[in-house]
Amino acid sequence: MESRHRRSALTLSAVAALVVAAPLLTACGNDAHPGAAALVKGDRISMAQLQSRVGAVRDAQRATPQGEQMIKQSGKLTRATLDGMIRQRIVEQAADDEGVRVSRREVQRVRTELEGQAGGRKQLEAVLLRQQSVAPDEIDDRIRMQLLVGKIAEAKGIDPTSPDGNQRLTTELAKVSKSMKINVNPRYGKWDANRSTLTGAKTPWLREVTGEAARQAPDQRM
Repeated sequence: MESRHRRSALTLSAVAALVVAAPLLTACGNDAHPGAAALVKGDRISMAQLQSRVGAVRDAQRATPQGEQMIKQSGKLTRATLDGMIRQRIVEQAADDEGVRVSRREVQRVRTELEGQAGGRKQLEAVLLRQQSVAPDEIDDRIRMQLLVGKIAEAKGIDPTSPDGNQRLTTELAKVSKSMKINVNPRYGKWDANRSTLTGAKTPWLREVTGEAARQAPDQRM
């Protein structure tokens, strides 16, 4: 019970290892793999998949009164979205390696708790869109990812709330990253296997949605 409560508390404070991003680019500069934004273990993340994710965020931003400001603040959306898509695959591989899983019920339980903290579904969507450029339809996937990160940390004996927790977790996930032969389209930078991130990105694996953000959420009511 104690470990289950700890995972819940972690997720409520960290919610998702989310990314901020880069301008939408359409042409592929990697002649060896035309149409690919990245290759992970030989599997393609296509330009179309990347653009679809970026487009969902931009559509959600434009639908809000603060849309223009949010778009300016998330100017590097494409590169950071790709960073997040690669990270998701790393987390899934690490979870498989550790034999940990996340059920739909766990995701729904955490989402219900988060919505309660934020003041409702719309308020949670507004906070994550404004602060971390997460489209509403992606929230469940991000919660699932963070739950997996929490379980991986627990399996490794890492306390993510400790001062060096995120660094230790990054080190462990970097080991998985190095085994996955990640090759990124040069337009988006280069994959740094030691830090397990795209060059220029500084997103931690655990990122808080603060209590202050939750208190601000009701201001987003239409």
